[in-house]
Amino acid sequence: MSGRAGRVRLLDLFLHWQEASIFVVALILIGYFESANRDFLLSNASLQNLSQYIAPVAIIACGEIMLMIMGEIDLSAGMVFALAPFVMYFVAQAGIPAPLAVILGIAAAGVVGLINGVVTVLLSIPSFVTTLGTLFLVNGFTLTISAGTPASPPGSPLLAQVMGRWGYSEILWAIAVVAVMHVVLRDTRWGLHTTAAGANPTGASEAGIHVNRLKIGNFVLTGALSGLTGILEAFRISSIDPQAGGNQIMFLAVAAGVIGGTSLAGGSGTIIGGLIGAGVLGILSDGFTLIGVNAFTFNIILGIAILAAMIFNVHMVRLARTGGAR
Repeated sequence: MSGRAGRVRLLDLFLHWQEASIFVVALILIGYFESANRDFLLSNASLQNLSQYIAPVAIIACGEIMLMIMGEIDLSAGMVFALAPFVMYFVAQAGIPAPLAVILGIAAAGVVGLINGVVTVLLSIPSFVTTLGTLFLVNGFTLTISAGTPASPPGSPLLAQVMGRWGYSEILWAIAVVAVMHVVLRDTRWGLHTTAAGANPTGASEAGIHVNRLKIGNFVLTGALSGLTGILEAFRISSIDPQAGGNQIMFLAVAAGVIGGTSLAGGSGTIIGGLIGAGVLGILSDGFTLIGVNAFTFNIILGIAILAAMIFNVHMVRLARTGGAR
């Protein structure tokens, strides 16, 4: 009975703390790669590389998770990632102070999110279709205004250090964003209504929740976070690249959310899970690089991880609905 009681308590832990299982996986991966290569965590350069991989994925995942909880998705996030730094650059070139240019770059990214939300909600077009269209539109616009040529981020060395040049500044930004969004999702009306609307849109609407307004707001949030991430990356590498970001960063953010426990069907998800999911992706990428595994293998493992996470999430939801282990 004691063994069964232990298994019941463990199952209840996974049911009530959705991030527990992926956190255990992350610890196992850290142990494996550390035993395979002692430089995995003991090297400052390796830690910086790991943090710089995790941070942009985690920040964009915060927005994508809010949308996925509502049953929506933003495929244009990676292209907004590339647009925002160029808006910042051209605004600064016009004589606007660099800190204000940063804010205007993020605001421009939020406007793209607003367009995504308004078109999706008011015209009843699936967000997959809407954001697929803006993906190409934003990419073409960025390439046009930049002439396909990279530029240098504006501002002082201090601004550059704060915004990404220092090795660990990006991960600090990511932790701050995750902390704020975790509180928003778990402890504010916006977050609670987002979850309720994702689980039962009709019931939420009948209860007086403004479902459409929430969707538009979360699209704006995702756009703004994507723009912030692009600007942070531009300062980190000291270059604004019109080909930066792209679909890769967007799909990694979605994958981080899914691996971290967010359901693509909507109704459930956690911000902390997205951070841990981004961590798992970073650990796999960095670990494979250090032990010399072919880069193509990472995509195989990523695909398996997403499928396994989705199967696990569906199974956990079914257990929760039937009362778990009791």
